Amino acid sequence: MTFKSKLDAAWSKSGSMLMVGLDPDPNRFPAELQGRSDAIFEFCRDIVDATAPFVCGFKPQIAYFSACGAEDQLAALCRHIREKHPTLPLVLDAKRGDIGSTAEQYAREAYERYGADAVTVNPYMGHDSVAPYLEWKDRGIIVLCRTSNPGGSDLQFIEDRDGTPLYLRVASMVADQWNRDGQCGLVVGATFPQEIGKVRERVGDMPLLIPGIGAQGGSVPDTVRAGRDSRGLGMMINSSRAVLYASKGPDWREAAAEAARATRDAIQAAA
Repeated sequence: MTFKSKLDAAWSKSGSMLMVGLDPDPNRFPAELQGRSDAIFEFCRDIVDATAPFVCGFKPQIAYFSACGAEDQLAALCRHIREKHPTLPLVLDAKRGDIGSTAEQYAREAYERYGADAVTVNPYMGHDSVAPYLEWKDRGIIVLCRTSNPGGSDLQFIEDRDGTPLYLRVASMVADQWNRDGQCGLVVGATFPQEIGKVRERVGDMPLLIPGIGAQGGSVPDTVRAGRDSRGLGMMINSSRAVLYASKGPDWREAAAEAARATRDAIQAAA
């Protein structure tokens, strides 16, 4: 099964366009996990199991694991997701961007070591920096396009001679040149719903990974109206901190599940 077919099946089966981002910060873990050597895995595993009924996939952010020397815990978490929730896409948020043999190794890291269905990549070194990922014809490549951070405008709004901003140039390049096997997607932030709409118009039904709701303040109704595809789907709307840290008490698992359910319902209501 390809990334895109797995994502389509997850949207259909779950009725959800919520993706839970796994950004584990040990300083925010509940008391029962403090000081444990396997706390990162235990926390993320229980979040995954609690929220799985309400999501279309999971997105572990590699930096939160590698900064703590917890790559083995990330690998164990990815195995857990693949084995216990095999119908839900696993997107590795790595934002890699390099060329040649280095990019080949990053692709192997994502797709072999962690078994990811898709990986986020940075396009700003051009086609040869994403070409090694495109060789994995069943895996997804989700390209940074219009990011949710305020500083994204520093580069992404630079216009060419025709007045087209760089982020729309990226969208067109991915849709027209890189998406030969139909496994590409784009990252477009919920904090800029007008740009979501422009990207959607430019790329048709290509999947969009949309961070920025929840803690970053993006509007769910505005995001859904701007980003839905011709079927009323087409989005992986990511929420991380608002789900992960819904409670620091003994009810943290239940609180995360309730936050995920409420977010899924809000997305459904807006659709």
